[in-house]
Amino acid sequence: MGSETPPPPGGTNIEGRAPESEPTVETDEATITEDAELERTLGLSGGLAIGIGTMIGAGIFVFPGLAAGRAGPAAAASFAIGAVVALLVALPASELATAMPKSGGGYYFISRGLGALPGAVVGLSLWFGLVFATAFYLVGFGFYAVDTLAELGVAVGEGLVVPLALLFGAGFTVLNVTGTENAAKLQNGVVALLLSILAVFLLYGSLDALGVVGQPSAPETFAPFGSIPVLTTAALVFTSYLGFAQVATVAGEMKRPGRNLPLAMIGSVLVVGVMYVVTVFVATSAFGSDRLAALGETAMVEVGREFLGSAGALAIVFGGLLATMSSANASVLSTSRAIYAVSKDALLPQWASRINLKYGTPHVALGMAGGPILVLVTTGQVEILAEVASFLHLIMYGLICVALVALRRDEPEWYDPDFRVPGYPFVPALGALTSFALIGFMQPASQIIGIAIMLVSAGWYFYYARDVTLKGAL
Repeated sequence: MGSETPPPPGGTNIEGRAPESEPTVETDEATITEDAELERTLGLSGGLAIGIGTMIGAGIFVFPGLAAGRAGPAAAASFAIGAVVALLVALPASELATAMPKSGGGYYFISRGLGALPGAVVGLSLWFGLVFATAFYLVGFGFYAVDTLAELGVAVGEGLVVPLALLFGAGFTVLNVTGTENAAKLQNGVVALLLSILAVFLLYGSLDALGVVGQPSAPETFAPFGSIPVLTTAALVFTSYLGFAQVATVAGEMKRPGRNLPLAMIGSVLVVGVMYVVTVFVATSAFGSDRLAALGETAMVEVGREFLGSAGALAIVFGGLLATMSSANASVLSTSRAIYAVSKDALLPQWASRINLKYGTPHVALGMAGGPILVLVTTGQVEILAEVASFLHLIMYGLICVALVALRRDEPEWYDPDFRVPGYPFVPALGALTSFALIGFMQPASQIIGIAIMLVSAGWYFYYARDVTLKGAL
């Protein structure tokens, strides 16, 4: 069957369903070939922008109110736990990415380390995991777009949340079709402006929390609901840390991948993890967890108003708009690359990996990403979308760590990473254990949906791709 991974290098071509010669399709604007490769146009700043820009949206602007309602002031600890788990996976993922700088990220690593069946399940699940995550980001964007209009004196109501999310979701898909550089330029600009806004907010908020400015707040019990809600909240907010893995999905487009991939993945986790913890600490100190929880997805708007009046509220709604925009844009990009990588290996029909040579983008894969995203956006269910995305990513993260151990054990000829994990084998072992353990603290509905997606992915493999044999990684 197709689960063996022969060690010799020789490209990512497959044996099985792949045709003897790759077809070429003529269009009015470009020639599309199935053996074309994506161009390496992303530098370190682009990688960091994808990682930070994806992660910073939900964690700071959507989750504080929801997390405070579940864990109280200890919500800051929930974000810290998520950061530790993410870092334990980012280190093994960085080693694998420098050994296999190919589009597809976790799918590519797992398929080459553990075989075609685990790779197919993870690859197809990653597609849907990113779809759920992107829909979550877009719904958050819709909430902040409505709030921005309200702050500007245009009251439209929450009925416009989903239509705005759909409109911009379609727009981000079209933007990514026109070129990775265009999407990266938007991402770089948005992240730079966003970090400037957050730096001012966190500086003032930290001074307020320490009692240097503002009014003192009544002290609260740190973990009023006990330790279990801290862990369940960590499972919910882990969606905030999916961005570092999305850097790996565009590894095939990174310049100097041996240097830039580890710096982008590990650096984005460290930067964003610190910002999350400080933000939630500042927010709960300013408002108290009960009041923060009552305000829900846009609680941070009122925190900004508390600090700096209407100017602070406007700055936060604009920051939230930028953050959720950057998360959605980067996720559309990463979703399409996951589909591209799986179809290049013929685990999906190979026409899904076609590249438009005018723009150098996998336009078919982008369409397969954007369509399901827009369908899920119509549900408007923030927490379920977030947890299902976390579930599917945590499965992938655990298996990434297992794949690293398998490849270190076998040491195939082509495996020559530029970066090696410090503390091996304890770091990948702990990364796998913590990733799988966090799944147990999710709500049952999210677990059921996640398991169902994995079972469907396995069924598709046995129906369509069980005769596929993967070649070496390079």
